[in-house]
Formats: sequence, C-alpha cells, structure tokens
Amino acid sequence: MDIRQFMDMDRLQQIQDQFSKATGLAAIAVDAKGEYLTKPSNFTDFCMRYTRANEEGARRCQKCDTECTGTYFCHAGLIDFSKDIMLEGEKVGAMLGGQILSEEPDLEKFRGIARELGIPEEDYVNAVKRVPVRTEEQIRAAADLMGDMINLWVNLEYFKKVNAERIQIFDRELQHSMALIGDIQKMNGELHKISTMETILALNASVEAAHSGAAGVGFAVVAKELSRHSQDSANVYNEVFRLIDGVKESILRMNGKQTDTDGAL
Repeated sequence: MDIRQFMDMDRLQQIQDQFSKATGLAAIAVDAKGEYLTKPSNFTDFCMRYTRANEEGARRCQKCDTECTGTYFCHAGLIDFSKDIMLEGEKVGAMLGGQILSEEPDLEKFRGIARELGIPEEDYVNAVKRVPVRTEEQIRAAADLMGDMINLWVNLEYFKKVNAERIQIFDRELQHSMALIGDIQKMNGELHKISTMETILALNASVEAAHSGAAGVGFAVVAKELSRHSQDSANVYNEVFRLIDGVKESILRMNGKQTDTDGAL
C-alpha cells in the first residue's frame, strides 16, 4: 500500500516542520521501503555534516536506523526515534527523527568519538554543543505524540478516500438500478396491456358462445377459463407494480431522497 496515493504530502511536510519547531527534534517521514516521503526537518550538523558524512559514522548510524525501534539512544549518545505508521495491520511507513540530547554533552566523550571516526575534534565538539537538549521524558513524550498523531491522521485520510470511492460506486450502481427498475416497469406495463386484451377477448368469446347456444357450450367453458386467467394475471401484474414501487422508494430513501404519494421526487 503506497501512502502517497491517499495522503497530502505537502500537508505532511507542514505538520512535520511544525513538530520539529515546537520540540527541537529532527524528523523525516519514510515509506514502507524506507524511501523518503518528506524533506528532513531540523536535522543537525552534528549528525548530517559530521557523523553521517563519515564512512564509519554512517555505518554506525545505518545500523541504528535498521535495528532500533521506538525511542532509543544512538551509537553517539543522542536520542533518536522510529515510529511505525500502521494501516489495517500493515506497515505503510515510519516517522524517524530525534538527533537530540537528554543532558548536557560530555565533551571528552565526544572528543573520543571524533578520534575514533577520524573527525576533527574541535569541529565535532562545537557541533554537539549546538544540539538541542531536552529531558528524556520530554523527548519520549514528543516522539510518542508524533507517532500517535501521524497514525490517526493517516488512517483518517485513508478511510476518507475509501469511503469516497465506495460512495461513487454506490451512486453509480444506484442509477443503474433505477434504470433497470424503469425498464421493468415498462415491460410490466406491456404485460398488463396484454392481460387487458385477454380479458376483452374472453368477454367477446363469452358473448359469441351465448349467441351460439348449445353449440357454443364448450367454447364458453374455454372463454370462462381465459377470463379467469386474465384476471389472475392482472392481479399479479398489479402486485408486481406495487413491489417495484416499494423497491424504488427503498432505494431512494437509501440515497437520502423521498417520494410523494405519486412516486414523484
């Protein structure tokens, strides 16, 4: 399931940017394959310009990206998060981010990491000094809020799209059903005319049989049966008309419409 098919990516970017401005946390959205859906918000120089730009640093970061979930401490000691975006039990993407400290940095520790990665120590230390600091409780709460909010919004947008498609199908099939009902009514009307003609023919046959006296007795019996069948047919056709009208009214009510006593809208 491709999240791009039903989500407003511009709006997702706006929400992500606002989240980063409000919390100081970096953030970015990816799809189920890990491909970027949005542009990065509030990404730090410490992570992007130094750590991830370094071959060994990038390897360590990628290991965290692929193996860590929820809210966690990365290899460099910053807090990151990965919140899955779920839709009907299927992962359709994730919100990633963090790049933030839960306490003032131990500069000697980061000098050591810089030496391990082969990054100029002072540049690395100056970069980590610019990383925002929040309490671990604040960071975890913000990450959870972001995950919950995005999941609610994604699911809402998906169901809006699905319901809109269903309504279109319903409207289209409703029009088709009404057209079929109209055809049935026309055909039933023709059958009713035939039944009326049968009644007239039966009446004429009865008259002729009466004029024929004893010779027309057998013909009179046939005419009587024909008249009875014609009347039965007329009763059936009237009942069919009544049922068709009932079905038509029911369909119109399903579509939020009402009919008057004559069946007009």
